[in-house]
Amino acid sequence: MKLKDKLLSSYLAFEDHLDADSPIHDVRSEAMRQFETEGFPTRKQEAWKYTSLNSVLKPDYSIFPKLESALEFKDVKKYFLYDVDTYKIVFVDGVYNSFLSETTHDGMDVCLLTAALSKDRYKAVIETYFNKVAPKDSMTSLNTAFAREGAYIFIPKHREVEKPIEIINFSTGNEAALMIQPRNLIVVGQNAHVQIIERHQSLSDNPVLTNSVTEIFAEQQAYVDYYKIQNDRESSTLIDSTYISQERGSHCRVHTFSLGGKLTRNNLNFYQKGPGCDSTLNGVTILENKQHVDHNTLVHHYAPNCESHQDYKGLYDDSSVGVFNGKVYVEKDAQKLDAFQQNNNILISDKATINAKPQLEIFADDVKCSHGCTIGQFDEEALFYLQSRGIGKKEARALLMYAFANNVLESVKIPELKSRINKLIANKIGVNLGFDL
Repeated sequence: MKLKDKLLSSYLAFEDHLDADSPIHDVRSEAMRQFETEGFPTRKQEAWKYTSLNSVLKPDYSIFPKLESALEFKDVKKYFLYDVDTYKIVFVDGVYNSFLSETTHDGMDVCLLTAALSKDRYKAVIETYFNKVAPKDSMTSLNTAFAREGAYIFIPKHREVEKPIEIINFSTGNEAALMIQPRNLIVVGQNAHVQIIERHQSLSDNPVLTNSVTEIFAEQQAYVDYYKIQNDRESSTLIDSTYISQERGSHCRVHTFSLGGKLTRNNLNFYQKGPGCDSTLNGVTILENKQHVDHNTLVHHYAPNCESHQDYKGLYDDSSVGVFNGKVYVEKDAQKLDAFQQNNNILISDKATINAKPQLEIFADDVKCSHGCTIGQFDEEALFYLQSRGIGKKEARALLMYAFANNVLESVKIPELKSRINKLIANKIGVNLGFDL
């Protein structure tokens, strides 16, 4: 049975167990009809021109895990930011794990989407925000149809969350192949501040297909600092769609570190709906073997006096493939804004590939917009200079890689996370530099 047919039949069984009075029952049904009509995206679509899902759709995925999975903290400790106190929302094979989690309702909600969908006191928030910024494309609609488990974060106005929040999805390998669809809803109130770290991690080499959707709403003057750590096994596929709605004066920053996985597709869309918004999109990609990462970004400027900054760096070795498809869209009323987009790439191997398509669509006449893209190889003169000072070739290449990615790393605001990412990158390039940037 093809995966699409399996999903359609699984949805019928899933729907039988749902509450017909759920605030999103009709939303789910409409989303399933949308997916049934469109199916999985193909390379015939412009947005998917350089990324094919054919190979990752072949395994016979379990849609719902059949076995209960138990994990010990000591076995997964290295995937947590354990050297600093954090709130934690942890899922194992798509199911919430209370043993590994630390949630709260003390003046704010850091908990489960299932709780928010089933309790009346959350109904107003769900009806106001759920599925209100996510577009109706096929993969997002598929996630909406099966939306049940995920993180629910509500930060009331004027609240500064004192410690970061971690959202971690583990896949144990208990199933021969597993598809999971986490759905996260994050609402940050007026003048509230929050830091969030998201990670998807397989613990075996069994195939995993994750179709994740996150909606973030930043109210007036809100600050959202979001980090995505993608360093999974080469049997794992991640389609990660994040949609951010910003109101007047809000600041939202998303850092994406793509260091591993078979195929990773990052859809990152910002919608600046009020004046004075500031958006930052930073990314570091380091690939090897036949890994594939596709960054598809959009910053849609609706209002005047806003800023957006995109800076994506990519290092590609062996037969890896990178894609950067970034768009800045400026409405006619979005005057006096500053939009910057930059994508720099280094091909370490002659067999590596990068497809880059930076785009600007501007309908306002008083703006400052720029974009740029570079694709090249290591500077041989710089490499020779470092070697002439007694640095080995491997270490010299590593230093140049660190220097290349350093400006993105500098903007990480959590010191412990910055140190952890430095170590991940050092491990990725196979050296121990002996210092942190």
